[in-house]
Amino acid sequence: MNADWHDQSPIYRQLKQRILIMILDGILKSGDALPSVRQIATEYQINPITVSKAYQELVDEKLVEKRRGMGMYVMEGALDQLLASERQRFIEQEWPAMCERIKRLGLNVQELLQQRHEGEKQ
Repeated sequence: MNADWHDQSPIYRQLKQRILIMILDGILKSGDALPSVRQIATEYQINPITVSKAYQELVDEKLVEKRRGMGMYVMEGALDQLLASERQRFIEQEWPAMCERIKRLGLNVQELLQQRHEGEKQ
């Protein structure tokens, strides 16, 4: 994780998003421990309450579990749950906006996909 915070959203949400990305990217796997609240707060010089708030949202979403006296751990099935919700969010929110932008710019979806495919070959 990097320590670059922006002003568009609260730091706890940015921290939560970074953890979600780490789970999606396979950096954090089921059963892995999250860094302690104190460790994150010290490393990124943010308030421990901010870190706790991000972690609590992950617990509320059943992606992370508290183990008394041991810390926070990625729950079994967190990746599958996260993939399902992110895919749904993409289909409902991002894809329609992307389609509208493609249409507005007069682009052809098939050509875009072909360009993407050719770019992956290189």
